[in-house]
Amino acid sequence: MRPPAYNGDDVQQISPEQGERNVAMAVCVQLAGRAIIRVVSRCEEAQDNCNLDLSECQLMQVPDAVYHLMRHTELKRCNLSGNVITKIPPKFAVKFSLITELNLSHNQMSKLPEELAELQALERLDISHNTFIALPPVTCRIPQLKRLLANNNSIIDIDVERLRHAPALEFIDLQANPLTARMHDLLGTLTRIKIELTPRQVEEWEDLTI
Repeated sequence: MRPPAYNGDDVQQISPEQGERNVAMAVCVQLAGRAIIRVVSRCEEAQDNCNLDLSECQLMQVPDAVYHLMRHTELKRCNLSGNVITKIPPKFAVKFSLITELNLSHNQMSKLPEELAELQALERLDISHNTFIALPPVTCRIPQLKRLLANNNSIIDIDVERLRHAPALEFIDLQANPLTARMHDLLGTLTRIKIELTPRQVEEWEDLTI
């Protein structure tokens, strides 16, 4: 019995571009696999030390699997820095209600859920190096929050009166934000809270000595 004859036209040729895409896809799958392994490994570590470190894990969000893996652990600290997270879901505050420190720095967030006010034990919050244009109102409602790091954002708007009545806030870093002269003056009226600000550059039109 003769083997079937193949017409050259029947053999599918893979273009160089398709070959490159296939290689790229294989690399992406490999990287994703490594990222998943890293996340699971760090969750297992957190089950022992109550410190969940998911920094630099290529996360776009907090995976649902994390909540499942940590369901029997009373977390005290959570580090989500150095990812590409755009938002924190409301259920985060429910699942991790006992944390005292939360690091959300170096992500792509522009707002926070109001449910974070339910974090009754949170004392330190880092939202630096994100894309906030206003200081999230919820930061003034977290009952035990003492230190707030909000430097290196695009914050131009702050509700100073709301900030004045923050229940426990002692320190806030607002350096490297494009705050107006008026906002600098208003923040200067807050005496109970220590505020770090980048010295404002005087515009040419403001310099009356010219």
